[in-house]
Amino acid sequence: MRYVIVGGSVAAIAAIEAIRKEDGDGDITVFSDEKYPAYGRPTISYYLNGTISREKMAYRDEDFYARMGVTLELGKKVIKIDAKKKEVEISDGDKAAYDKLLVATGSSPVIPAVEGFESVRCAHTFMTMDDALSLEKDLGPEKSVLVVGAGLIGLKCVEGICGRVKKITCVDMADRILPSVLDAEGAEIMRRVLENEGVEFILNDSVAKFSDGRAVLKSGKKLPFDILVMAVGVRPNTSLVKEAGGNVKRGIVVNSYMETSLDGVYAAGDCAEGYDASVNEDRVLAILPNAAFQGSVAGANMAKGTGGEKKQHLCGVPMNAVGFFGTHVLSAGAYVGECLRTRDGDNLKKLYVKDGLLKGFILIGDIERAGIYTYLVRAQVPVDEVNFNLLKDAPQLLAFSDEFRREKLTQKV
Repeated sequence: MRYVIVGGSVAAIAAIEAIRKEDGDGDITVFSDEKYPAYGRPTISYYLNGTISREKMAYRDEDFYARMGVTLELGKKVIKIDAKKKEVEISDGDKAAYDKLLVATGSSPVIPAVEGFESVRCAHTFMTMDDALSLEKDLGPEKSVLVVGAGLIGLKCVEGICGRVKKITCVDMADRILPSVLDAEGAEIMRRVLENEGVEFILNDSVAKFSDGRAVLKSGKKLPFDILVMAVGVRPNTSLVKEAGGNVKRGIVVNSYMETSLDGVYAAGDCAEGYDASVNEDRVLAILPNAAFQGSVAGANMAKGTGGEKKQHLCGVPMNAVGFFGTHVLSAGAYVGECLRTRDGDNLKKLYVKDGLLKGFILIGDIERAGIYTYLVRAQVPVDEVNFNLLKDAPQLLAFSDEFRREKLTQKV
């Protein structure tokens, strides 16, 4: 069996491990347009602020690929899938045949069309190791940095460069920071955390044009800067499957087995759509845990062929676990239904219950044992099957019956 994987990050690693559990002999080839073996993308900010070294960023140990019998082709971009011939074409002109193909191409930064952007000399994005290394070369104690976008990527960049430059200004058109992760109350807590480190926020505004080393905002305000970081969002990399005739919406459309509409072709990670159990619909969940789940399901099913029971991915939910300057945030699911709120200073907990289910939650500060809440959201456990009064106070195993702990907490969801 010939397995080809396009992309080298989290979903690819999970797929490799799942394939090898089923098939110890098949040929696995990974094509990655990056120059580095798999690393934790969220760690690039920690590299910039000196918390970890390049070596500690590795997602697996250095002999992983050899141990798994993988041919790793770094710096090679797949530019075409021929679904009829079952082969992929590489940017250098080579071709590779496959029996099973996994597209794990991730996403790319969105660069909005802004007048004068092409004139900005020090413009960066912040998604990859090369992005971080390029940005690092431009940093300096007398530099002013403008970060456009106050979402997760923009703010992790802010944390990475804080203390290495003179000034950081962050602009976002939303009315709060982390708008896709937190509600207004939670966002205000985290905004104060970042402002205490000297970060300036300009919200409800956006860049209209760049001119003479300045950003001119729609409000008319002019911001001089030395370095620009664009972090306004990402777009799933779907073109390979779309151009091959596959079904693509916002992401690559897959079923619960991670199969695309193309025979023998699977997709996983930030490029693929998947089922979101918290809202009961398919959508792109561009988060690391989901990429790992999807990659594992895809790899297992690629290796099973026609034999054995197929594995399904049925319980994806949006989840975010992030910290800024020692203050931690953990959220999951959808913020719908009745909100059960407790707050002690900057420790905030919000649990959202609808139709007898915990649909989502926000935790800031104290996130200990929050995996219990995540389990309830992902597994869609009815709250009347547990002692929810105990869980409202704190996540704890005592809220589950002995039978429930024995039968369900040991299950993989």
